[in-house]
Amino acid sequence: MNKHSFRLGIGSIFLIVFLHGYALAAPTSLPYDAWSLDFFAPDYMDVWIETADVVDINRRLFRGAGSGIPAMGYPRALSKGVPKEFRGKPAGWRDHVGGKGRYVMGADLPRLVYVRWQSIAEPQTYEAYIEVPESARKTMLKRENVFCRADDKWIFDYRNLLVIGLAPGGIAKVWLAGPCLKSTEVTRVQGTINPEGPYRGMSNGEYYDFEEESKAYVEKFGIPFGSW
Repeated sequence: MNKHSFRLGIGSIFLIVFLHGYALAAPTSLPYDAWSLDFFAPDYMDVWIETADVVDINRRLFRGAGSGIPAMGYPRALSKGVPKEFRGKPAGWRDHVGGKGRYVMGADLPRLVYVRWQSIAEPQTYEAYIEVPESARKTMLKRENVFCRADDKWIFDYRNLLVIGLAPGGIAKVWLAGPCLKSTEVTRVQGTINPEGPYRGMSNGEYYDFEEESKAYVEKFGIPFGSW
């Protein structure tokens, strides 16, 4: 199957689910209340998430499951101006990933995630259809005994955090993590350019604001394409 056919196939699933709404609603199979959809971006590689939509294993659609600014190490929160020294390291992925987002309430295990985002550092608008493999869903159901430093004791924990890193070039990489469990890689997807541009073509080509510190870093060092 070529990429064009694959995209149409996945897109058709979203359309079918949208047309049927919540008619296929069913109790979830989760051993916890909900799983969280979290995002992050490499240091200085500013991102604005226009939307993230989820289809669960019961073919229910959850629109707007994610949006906004993802987690990012640098610039630091509340930082102002351009620092004398850039301490962030945008190339490659962190050893222990984490993001910010929200719980997808009412959803069963994820089957597909669609995300459309602005890679402000380039700038470019991308979209990606992420298939969550069955092996990942099994991992999300596995209860593990782990020592939690936050509680300073052994607990039972689940990997109920679906973490997605968004990088320049349209890269979307996925991990599973738990509050006290190390992250484990799930998949890596090459997104495609959304021809409509930012905000589905409704902003006259204007992108979300580029942080002053991030802009200064990119102008000085460039974007480490190929490292993600």
